[in-house]
Amino acid sequence: MRVTHRLTDSPACLVAGQNDLSGNLERMLKAAGQKTPESKPTLEINPTHGLIERLKAEKDDAKFNDLTHLLFDQALLAEGGQLNDPASFVKRMNSLLIS
Repeated sequence: MRVTHRLTDSPACLVAGQNDLSGNLERMLKAAGQKTPESKPTLEINPTHGLIERLKAEKDDAKFNDLTHLLFDQALLAEGGQLNDPASFVKRMNSLLIS
C-alpha cells in the first residue's frame, strides 16, 4: 500500500508494478488459457478522501477491518476484477450502511 495524490474522486485504486501485467490483461490471458506470472498489485490510497479520513478516525477494530476490506474490494471492482466472495462484500457494505 502507498499514498498517492493523483486520485481525486476515488478513495483507492490497484496499480500493477512496472514489469507486471495489468489486471485486465492478466484476466484476458487467463480466459484464453494462458499462464500468467503471479503478481500482486499495489493498493494506492487517496489520503484526502472521506473514506480514508473515516478509517483514520475509526476506533472500533471490527469496523476498521470491514472498511479496509470494503476499500480493497471497491478498488478491485473499479479495476475490472471480480470479488472472491461477493456475499461477504454485500454483508460488509450493508452492515456499514446501517451503522
